[in-house]
Amino acid sequence: MTATKPGVGERIVHKEFPPITRHRLALYCGASGDHNPIHVDLDFAKKAGFPDVFSHGMLIMAYLGQALTDAVPPSRIRSFSTRFAAITQLGAKLTCEGTVAELLEQDGEKRARLTLTTKDETGEIKLAGEAIIAL
Repeated sequence: MTATKPGVGERIVHKEFPPITRHRLALYCGASGDHNPIHVDLDFAKKAGFPDVFSHGMLIMAYLGQALTDAVPPSRIRSFSTRFAAITQLGAKLTCEGTVAELLEQDGEKRARLTLTTKDETGEIKLAGEAIIAL
């Protein structure tokens, strides 16, 4: 982001994460309290019709939130919302990005609306969202 004001289309969020591992899923399971076996039990996942376990959606949202707060101080974030677009498979290497979609003013405060995405290494969008930030 420029020192004065970002421009529409400017990418201000960019962060890459290492591949999703079984170990990461087990750690997240314990930390979050989300003990759904679809994320950590291969036999359970196969019985449910999946080839393997897959990531918690909220873990992917946390990655995007971390990428956002690495780029924008939390005190400047006015809103953050997402929608899940696709399952994130074991081994996926994720990239989170955010670009300025709109410049606006609300209640006398200059703000920007960011378009946010989390994609895997093939470019498939796993999570999409937006944030409103104060400039």
